[in-house]
This record gives sequence, structure tokens and C-alpha cells, in this order.
Amino acid sequence: MLADAPQGTQRLDADRERINARLEALFAGRVAPAERLDAAMRHGVIGNGKRLRAILVYATGRALGAEMGALDPAALAIELVHAYSLVHDDLPAMDDDDLRRGQPTVHKAFDEASAILAGDALQTLAFEVLAEAAHPRTAALVGTLARAAGRAGMAGGQALDLYAVGHRLDAEALATMHRYKTGALIRAAVRMGGLVAVPEADPRLAALDRYAAAVGLAFQIQDDILDVVGDTGTLGKAAGADAARDKPTYPALLGLEGARARAGALRDEALAALAVLGEAGEPLADLARYMIERDY
Repeated sequence: MLADAPQGTQRLDADRERINARLEALFAGRVAPAERLDAAMRHGVIGNGKRLRAILVYATGRALGAEMGALDPAALAIELVHAYSLVHDDLPAMDDDDLRRGQPTVHKAFDEASAILAGDALQTLAFEVLAEAAHPRTAALVGTLARAAGRAGMAGGQALDLYAVGHRLDAEALATMHRYKTGALIRAAVRMGGLVAVPEADPRLAALDRYAAAVGLAFQIQDDILDVVGDTGTLGKAAGADAARDKPTYPALLGLEGARARAGALRDEALAALAVLGEAGEPLADLARYMIERDY
């Protein structure tokens, strides 16, 4: 919940309920020729997700004047891609996790082949949803999501993460890895929300990208911190997993207090970037504080 911000809390909860309802409707309204695949997809995306990327789509679009209905396809698409990435990240060949969002990972609840296919199908469904929306800037929306998910974004960052196991990275290399692995999809969420509302040439999109870049890196730093200080029950996934796998993290590099200080500095950068939006940017400021200062 957003501390000392009841209106922000209500907005966050309403956006989460909205995307959850849209995801349920998406699966309820489609024919499933392979029922086991459909069940694995649902297991990977329906449930206790925080939905922060979809919420960023909604918050950004609203700040620039978009209607909620117009934002639904972009919010769905970003959430589907995020879900696919988690299903694949959890596989034995990747992070080999047994727990996600408080329930067995897809390959544990089903099997590895079903998890691979479910991830594939979730990713392609994201682009199907975007294409069917027929927005005037569909090409820009598709391009934004594709770049963020692929070799120059999340997939590239995951590869860097896997290659870094057992190695010590300096601060610059660690930041680069996380800007791709985590930050790319967060930046895409903000940009897509903006693109639903305004043309690509709108100068506010550049300021929003600076906001998203800072939030994305700070969000990952906080995730690293929570892996150290959190517990499995609260996190919904195994605590201490990064240290067990000998992964490079911000607490390992900077210490807990150094990592917290870096996250705080990035939060301030994000809030400063919102100045161009005036009062319309306050919900995005609340969301940045929530994402960076969270304790779940």
C-alpha cells in the first residue's frame, strides 16, 4: 500500500483490479485448442501478480490525457510479456525456481515442455492483443514492446545475468545488466502508456523515459535488497536465491546501506524528471515511491 497516500492507494488497487479483470476476460473469451497449454498460460499470468508494469501504462496514459479503455491493450500486452519472462526465467536451465507469486512455478505445476510453450504463447499473445487494438500508433507500440523484450532489452539482460553468475561486476556493468533485464520493460510500459495518448514527437515522452529509466534501476536495486532482508512468505518466491546462486547484486557490491542510498538517489532523479508534467505527474511520483520503497 502507498504510505500516507490513501488516494494513491485506491488508484493503485483500482488499476490492479482492472488489469486482473482484463486478463481473466482475455482467457475466458478465447478458444483453447490445447487445454493443458491454456491452463499453463493461465497459471503463469493469472493470480497474485503486482501488475506494476500494467499500472505504469495506466498511470502514464492518464497523466497525458488518454482514456482508460484505450490503454487496456498496452497494459495487457506488457503484462503478458512480463508473465512470459517469469515463466521462462524460472525454468531449470535458467534460474531453476520452484516458487513464484506464492505458488509453484509453471514447470513445477505442469512440466518443462508446457512451461516453455506457455511462455512462447504468452509472448505472442501480447502482440496479437496490440495488433487487434488498431490504434493509430500501433506500429510504434509494437516496436517499443518488441525492442524491450528482445535481444536489445529483457532477453539480452537475462543473458548477461546468466553469464555473470560467479563473477564480480563493477557498478557500471551491474547497472547495464539491470537496465536491460528489468529496466527495459519498465521503460516500455511508460512509453507505451504515453504513446497511446500523444504522438511520438511529444517532448514529454523524453522526460517520462528519464523517469522510467531511474525507476527501473531503483526497482531492481530494491529487489536485490529484499532478496537479502525479506522472507519467502512475504516475497512469494525463495528469499536469498541470489546469494545462493552467487549472482552479482547491489547489496553484495555496495552493502545494504550503499544499495539503499543508490535507490534513494535514483528515486529523486525519477521525481525530478516529472516536473514537466506538473500536478498531472503526482500519481506517477506516488507510484515511483511505492515501487522503490516497497517492503514486499
